[in-house]
Amino acid sequence: STANAPEDDAPSRYSRTERTVYGRYSRDANSSGSSLPSNTLEKRIEELERELAKERQENARLMKMAQDKEELIGKLKEEIDLLNR
Repeated sequence: STANAPEDDAPSRYSRTERTVYGRYSRDANSSGSSLPSNTLEKRIEELERELAKERQENARLMKMAQDKEELIGKLKEEIDLLNR
């Protein structure tokens, strides 16, 4: 059950990250006036969204690997206990 805990808070972590990214670029656009065209910012946001999607996939893959290893460790501990008896 402890292996599932990081996955439970994953959606809130991602939404926080997205808010930070979008908020930062909105502030940059506002503070710099019209020095950057909006289409440049839109392209940058799309690029960051693609990068975020890749990172989410990688994170999910790593979380699955960690969970699989935790399960294996549990099975091996049980086997060790049986062998010790």
